[in-house]
Amino acid sequence: MPLQITGALEDPDLIGLPWDRPLADWPQHHLVDLPRGISRHVVRFARLSGKVYAIKEISERYARREYQLLWDLARLDAPSVEPVAYVTGREEGLDAALITRHLQFSLPYRAVMSGTLRPDTLTRLLDALAVLLVRLHLNGFYWGDCSLSNTLFRRDAGAFAAYLVDAETGEMHPMISEGQRLADIDVAHTNIFGEMLDLEAGGLLHPSVDPMETAEDIVNRYHRLWDEITQDEIIEEVDWHRVEQRIRRLNLLGFDVAEMMVRRKVGTGRLIVRPKVVDAGHHQRRLLRLTGLDVEENQARRLLNDLDGFRVAKGLRHEDEAIVAHRWLAEVFQPTVDALPPDLRAKLDPAQVFHEILDHRWYLSEEAGGDVGLAAAVKSYIENVLVYKPDEKAVLPDEPPEGLSDDAEASADDATEEPG
Repeated sequence: MPLQITGALEDPDLIGLPWDRPLADWPQHHLVDLPRGISRHVVRFARLSGKVYAIKEISERYARREYQLLWDLARLDAPSVEPVAYVTGREEGLDAALITRHLQFSLPYRAVMSGTLRPDTLTRLLDALAVLLVRLHLNGFYWGDCSLSNTLFRRDAGAFAAYLVDAETGEMHPMISEGQRLADIDVAHTNIFGEMLDLEAGGLLHPSVDPMETAEDIVNRYHRLWDEITQDEIIEEVDWHRVEQRIRRLNLLGFDVAEMMVRRKVGTGRLIVRPKVVDAGHHQRRLLRLTGLDVEENQARRLLNDLDGFRVAKGLRHEDEAIVAHRWLAEVFQPTVDALPPDLRAKLDPAQVFHEILDHRWYLSEEAGGDVGLAAAVKSYIENVLVYKPDEKAVLPDEPPEGLSDDAEASADDATEEPG
């Protein structure tokens, strides 16, 4: 069977990669070194035309299946890596390969750690994972292997946003069943318990973190969020404000309410209210509509808060929202991003930098006993914070690296956590 690459082949150079050789034996000039983790498959990152692709060796059946599932998730705007193509017909004895686009500014959960995984960082990771699993279930997707290892995390203001990496065991349904939901949660409980034990054995878990309690915590977080989103609410007819409160709570969680089903409870003056919740991204969509900025949900919330503050400060309460947003973008956001030195702009994505500058301004103002202003905050942030941060984007040198770093060589047999 001749070599065949199936998919949205946006880069013809993909055809020229050494598909006749095992991925583990590819020469280094084709590869770029990115944070590594544990995986059951061989995975490498290739750089072509300034773009980075994750390539995973896997059987032809599963490569084809996972490629289709990732496309289904992409069409539903679910948080997952983007499929590019799958490769079949390699040399005899070689598995097929799945190609996905590297998710910029994303990190495997082990790379999020510094020293030991602190309890507050772990809490934010679990929150992000619970939201991801709920979003997948709302779309009818059964994961089958939910874990921190099969997830990538992007910083999202003070929290994290989670993305599915490995869809190999997944199933897409018109609607997920109760049994499938509970099975997914049971698998997540088992996997996360094992991951916490692994971290504990490696001395990477804070002494206050109990592996079993952590595994149970993700289950509880998931159920609380699922119930908030899907449960019926019984109210008195005069308590309609409780419905408003429910919608606001859902919006704060990042979910939109598309419509409400209201029916009268037989023989009473009570109403049964069931919200129809659509996918997360309430603040994302509003910010994108107003400014064209496509960012994570919590980042969008923070930027919108600053935009609203700008409206008040400039006396624009009665001005059209789109006009205010255009002024804020031109007078506040863009000048702040443009003030960053070019060699430091790849440290974090622009929305995250803007969020951190706002935080930095608040701390400086508290110390000074008054507002220090945005310009002073930007200068101080660059000099005292940004220069010390590691790059979280796949920063690619002009020439391919000649070899892996010492740390990467030590774990060269480990596949990266993308795509899982």
